[in-house]
Amino acid sequence: MGKIIQTAEELNFDVRSTPAMPVARRIMMVRPTYFHVDNPINPHMRKADGSLHVLDKPKAMQEWDGLRTAYMNLGLQVFEADAINGLPDMVFCANQSLPFLTRTGERKAILSNMANDIRNREVPGIAAALERNGYKTVALPQRSAQTLFEGMGDALWLPGYRVLLGGYGHRTHKAIYGSVAELVDATVIVFELANPRFYHLDTCLSILDGSSALACREAFTQDGWELVKKVFPNLIEVPLSEADSPAFACNAHCPDGKNVILQAGSKQTVTRLKAAGFKAVGLSTEEFIKSGGSVFCMKLQFF
Repeated sequence: MGKIIQTAEELNFDVRSTPAMPVARRIMMVRPTYFHVDNPINPHMRKADGSLHVLDKPKAMQEWDGLRTAYMNLGLQVFEADAINGLPDMVFCANQSLPFLTRTGERKAILSNMANDIRNREVPGIAAALERNGYKTVALPQRSAQTLFEGMGDALWLPGYRVLLGGYGHRTHKAIYGSVAELVDATVIVFELANPRFYHLDTCLSILDGSSALACREAFTQDGWELVKKVFPNLIEVPLSEADSPAFACNAHCPDGKNVILQAGSKQTVTRLKAAGFKAVGLSTEEFIKSGGSVFCMKLQFF
């Protein structure tokens, strides 16, 4: 069974001394055929006056195609899962599962217990897509307030290592990480998310490689921030003005340890990325940010 780490003091070893695990090289995406903004389940979906954002559907399609092309240009395989009518947020396909490799190399995926009833209906569709790609899917204990888990929205693999970073407090319950740790047989480092605007870990932490990350200090408790700094010796702090919508800079994705795909226009973040030796690939995901998601949310990186 994997070990759960909650504080910097408990992290008394170098995470890079843990067993190796290959980096996933395939990308799953769900075309935004039925995407719209009418189910307000996070603070980013409303304007300052309280009204819902208005979606430009043709622009959303162009942005989705742009992200798909960006992945293909980086040499990644892109698999398109079927969109399902009536599930407008299924395009954010990072949330319904957590793919992993067993120590013997078997492909498995933990299926999410999602907090929102409509979003939880997305899980079987993503499960079927994973099964078509050679995965055995694994269910968590029956869905309840104490077993909520939102896949790779809150659970992020440290690239190259058998270490999982997990967020909790808004969509995922802290207690479920006991079951997750047992299933993935890995060290799990957990972080309380302190700010409701950062409702998933992937909205405030973007892992770039085995020792580097983007992160927003205001999303974490003080203890959590100390833990983030201990995990990542090369930590690039993203200012709140660029981590929050409409920039969403921490919802970036670095699929290869070099190229960081992120919402265009985050000047401070791009400058800091370049200074750290990364290449920033800026593109527009403005229509998806209206629903509270950007690059990382719009894909599932799987093995």
